[in-house]
Amino acid sequence: MSFETIYFKIKNGERLTISDGLKLFEINDLSVLSMLADLQRNRIKTDNLITYIIDRNINYTNICVADCSFCSFYRHMKDEDAYVLTYDEIDTKIEETVALGGVQILMQGGLNPQLKLDYYIDLFKHIKNKFPQIHLHALSPPEILYIAKIMKMSIAEVISELVKAGLDSIPGGGAEILVEEVRNVIASNKWKPEEWLEVMRQAHLQKLKTTATMMFGSLESVEHRLEHMIRIRELQDETGGFTAFIPWTFQPENNRLGKRLNYQKATAHEYLQTVAISRLMLDNIPNIQASWVTMGPEIAQLSLRYGVNDFGSLMIEENVVRQAGASFSLAEDDIKHLITDSGYIPKRRNQAYQLLN
Repeated sequence: MSFETIYFKIKNGERLTISDGLKLFEINDLSVLSMLADLQRNRIKTDNLITYIIDRNINYTNICVADCSFCSFYRHMKDEDAYVLTYDEIDTKIEETVALGGVQILMQGGLNPQLKLDYYIDLFKHIKNKFPQIHLHALSPPEILYIAKIMKMSIAEVISELVKAGLDSIPGGGAEILVEEVRNVIASNKWKPEEWLEVMRQAHLQKLKTTATMMFGSLESVEHRLEHMIRIRELQDETGGFTAFIPWTFQPENNRLGKRLNYQKATAHEYLQTVAISRLMLDNIPNIQASWVTMGPEIAQLSLRYGVNDFGSLMIEENVVRQAGASFSLAEDDIKHLITDSGYIPKRRNQAYQLLN
């Protein structure tokens, strides 16, 4: 497969194969990938806008039984710093978010055996009663799977009950790499690729929109990354329920996997390469999101020329990635400045990618 063939496939809106993707990963000249990704981005997104959202990531608990080797956030039940946030603590965080113009709460935690379905139903009802204007983007597929298993309910039943309580959409966390041989090493207790995909399928069938993520730069190969993208693309063909794809890099500090890999991180070159190829392979996902939290503002700004059209979240609070070594923070004016300096127009959005300003 020649580069010219791939170029004309992209130009004509034809779908790329895994073989095409492997060829793209062989291209070391980032300017070539930038050109191709920009071509695809402009075919899918015909405007000159870069969107972002103001929200807060509330980690309602850090207790988790999954013991994922890449995670620096989780604690066991008896650890001194294990917690479950009180309603008052959660309310205070939401009040602060609303005061800053926030429209959404991204709520994720861990696989906490003490928290049954009733806990989430009561919590979501409480949030919606007190803050009806807040969009509740909550519970990753592993959390929903865990609730279903301990309650002996189907995934569809759990999602239905959560929707009745106020769930508005589901984040794409817990995907990591949707390949069994990688999962068996980095997250053997948490999920199977088919289970993660089934949660998303059931959510889409109930008219919930979701996002999809990919954590790369650990033990996976580029073939594994492409297989992950293809599985996301196939489900999107089936349901059309994904609003965005968010590729981010493994953070190696303070976890077992990082120690095993001698604390090596994916490079900026590797990040931009993978983001560009994500845009090229995922021809049916409208939005590709930057990961400034893991890569920093300058690389996130560069990614706008590699197929990215969304700067992600202002992220008033984020705990999981920060405990693995990431330490970047941005104000809204910083995000707008980074976007305008790249020649684009910044626009605030909501979870459905409706413009708010």
